Amino acid sequence: MLNALPFRRMRLFDMTDVWTRGTKAVLSLLILVILTALAGGVLATCWELRLLLTHPLEQVFRQIIINALILLALVEVLKTTFAYFSEGRVKVTFIVDTILVVMLTEVISMWFKEAPLEQWGILGGILVALALMRIVAVRFSPTCAETDTELI
Repeated sequence: MLNALPFRRMRLFDMTDVWTRGTKAVLSLLILVILTALAGGVLATCWELRLLLTHPLEQVFRQIIINALILLALVEVLKTTFAYFSEGRVKVTFIVDTILVVMLTEVISMWFKEAPLEQWGILGGILVALALMRIVAVRFSPTCAETDTELI
């Protein structure tokens, strides 16, 4: 008779629920911070347009391009944060995409600074490694494997 009743352990609070609520609260604050940073970055980039009147065009355009790419990297971080918020996990492709955007920003800033050849080689090696990681992450994704088995 005792075996017929399911054994349940009563808890005053569930740690998983506390963890989930705490994570969502912190991520909500992070989303607000990122949105504030994006708005501030856009305003700062717009403010730099006044430099068109006093500085060479090339210098101003460099700065605007770099600022825009940094803002796009922030958008990728926001996208990753939303993905964790909604799915409870982060996809490797989102992280690699964010790093790729940041690294491409570095490539463009090095291009403008006319960096030495060694730095170009190192940066190129990192970009190739990240691109390969992105391809492998997409090719061997668990969601891709699930859809492949459904098609068979």
